[in-house]
Amino acid sequence: MNSASSNLTNNATAASGAVSPTAGAPATPAAAASTPVTVVASANTTTPAMPVASASPTFSPLYQQIKALITQSLQSGEWKPGELIPSEVELAGRFKVSQGTVRKAIDELAAENLVMRRQGKGTFVSTHHEARAHFRFLRLVPDEGVPHYPESKFIEVKRVRAPADVARLMDLKSGDAVIFIKRVQYFDGVPTIVEELWLPGLIFKGLTAERLVEYKGPMYGLFETEFGTRMIRASEQIRAVCADAGAAQLLNIELGTPLLSSERVSFTYGDKPVELRRGLYLTSRHHYQNELS
Repeated sequence: MNSASSNLTNNATAASGAVSPTAGAPATPAAAASTPVTVVASANTTTPAMPVASASPTFSPLYQQIKALITQSLQSGEWKPGELIPSEVELAGRFKVSQGTVRKAIDELAAENLVMRRQGKGTFVSTHHEARAHFRFLRLVPDEGVPHYPESKFIEVKRVRAPADVARLMDLKSGDAVIFIKRVQYFDGVPTIVEELWLPGLIFKGLTAERLVEYKGPMYGLFETEFGTRMIRASEQIRAVCADAGAAQLLNIELGTPLLSSERVSFTYGDKPVELRRGLYLTSRHHYQNELS
């Protein structure tokens, strides 16, 4: 198994205005293994340039076009998280299509967790403040008992220049401002997760350690409410590693203890990356759960 130190970064250089809620807290790296690279080969042609025939126009199904229009309204904030959207009949009249076409578009939006149907009440914009949304991005659940949200202790919160690997994954320029967060999460008082997060500095300007500490709900709820950024989907890589000295100290475990390492990029509307999260999970009492469909 890889060493945890190969996975989490400790090369972020703090810029002015850094805030550390825990004085003297060790700035130890938490893990994430090297990211696999997918290489796409491109054909190299030496044929002389030839006139190119006009490409045939492509058309998306009508319900997909309606889905795109509804998504644009969600993205623009016409209907805010938690709000009721117009009925299928109203949307059909607005877009001048059949109610069945609108229903099919909303079916897909609901499957993607962008909207949520409530029996007898209508369709609402999904929000991270919904109880069921708390566990969409938190997949670590206890071996026994009911899944519940952990408590957080923030080790470090500061504004830094994006390292090259972070900038690449977040579609930023190397050196762009990012907010760096390091925290330990506790389940029933037991340190279980060490995480490092990077957020675009432009979007999350004003995010401080004090605000994170005083906010008692899910972090994504804070991002949604105060920064207008909703996490839509995520791409994640998982592997097994061994705890290095820093992780062992923060999780109160033996050096070399097996850990689950994850690297996740979360996206908002328009497939825009807005968070990079690298974490180490102690799985002696928990397991990573995912449902495939």
